[in-house]
Amino acid sequence: MDDLTILRKEITMSTTGSRTHAERRAAALEVFERFTNGEFDAERAQRAMAKRLGALGTFAFDVVMGDVWSRDELSRRDRSLIVITVLATIGSSEELSLHTDVGLNHGLTRTEIEEILIQVAAYAGFPMAMAASRVVDDRFRTLDGVERLPERSGAAELDDDERERRAAEVRGTLTAGRASTDPTQDMARLVEHLGEVGRIAYHWAFGDLWSREELSRRDRSIVVISILTVLSRTDELAFHVPAGLNHGLSRTEIEEIMVQMTIYGGIPRAVEGYQAMKKAFTKIDARS
Repeated sequence: MDDLTILRKEITMSTTGSRTHAERRAAALEVFERFTNGEFDAERAQRAMAKRLGALGTFAFDVVMGDVWSRDELSRRDRSLIVITVLATIGSSEELSLHTDVGLNHGLTRTEIEEILIQVAAYAGFPMAMAASRVVDDRFRTLDGVERLPERSGAAELDDDERERRAAEVRGTLTAGRASTDPTQDMARLVEHLGEVGRIAYHWAFGDLWSREELSRRDRSIVVISILTVLSRTDELAFHVPAGLNHGLSRTEIEEIMVQMTIYGGIPRAVEGYQAMKKAFTKIDARS
């Protein structure tokens, strides 16, 4: 057994302790093996990327995989949830196709990946979601070796009364019970604040989307916090960071979304998101 193999078996990740470069590289190679479900030789792939991309290829292993993906504060599944969300939001088609495979290898289901795109439709716009859907569908067809995917079922066809009932229940969990339990009163307050934008948000985002069961509310909060961070919507993070806590995310997990964003959204957006998150935490603590 060579020295690198020994390191890869014995390495213990730490977010605070120092590591040698060999330890970071070993962690990166382990991440790559999980990315590809062991179908490619990780060390050979690392060398090929360095030869083809130079320093960018080296950092793709040592920083992206060795520094970030190897951290223990979020599961690999949750990190894929974040990355697929970000790539769909910013329209990074090639990377989205690749990370569709990675997400499946990390335990996301096809239904969950499709549901991410539905959430993107509400929080980043239908054009981005439709473009991302084409990329994901193409990847699914390639994986299955077919020209056409099986027919899907549409969403539930809900009257506005039912949408409002569901929206009020959702907003109850988002706000930990601070929103009115009366749908008419709750929607009226949102419409008073946001006009017809508030009405659409109440029916579509809260009534139609957040009430769906294809993703947990915790996972939807991860998706929405990721979208808002990569789009620099810090005002909205003031609402959705506490909502994430109400849906079962820990402060450490929300902070780790910002860590993942350093790679996939860029450090400036990660910094903005981190600062908005800290403000939200401070406000919660002051209210307590």
